[in-house]
Amino acid sequence: MQTQTTQIRVTLPVQLRGYLQTKANKFGLGLSAYIKNLIINDVQDVDYPVFEMSDQAISDFEEAKKAEHAGSLVKIDNVSNFFKNL
Repeated sequence: MQTQTTQIRVTLPVQLRGYLQTKANKFGLGLSAYIKNLIINDVQDVDYPVFEMSDQAISDFEEAKKAEHAGSLVKIDNVSNFFKNL
């Protein structure tokens, strides 16, 4: 499984960048890897948010599963055409 990534641009004073580069070099890391490590260490104690499904979503899911087991689902080959023809 491939993890999705994003880029973040951060503007730092030259002196702070120098401090970061020195620390990164001390650990044998590139600047990006060192900053990523700092962020990972900072957020490691944060719980990933988990949300309960609404009663409506649970009901819709159960109805869809029943339709699947009954064989009453309709195969859609082209979603755009399906919605155009509703």
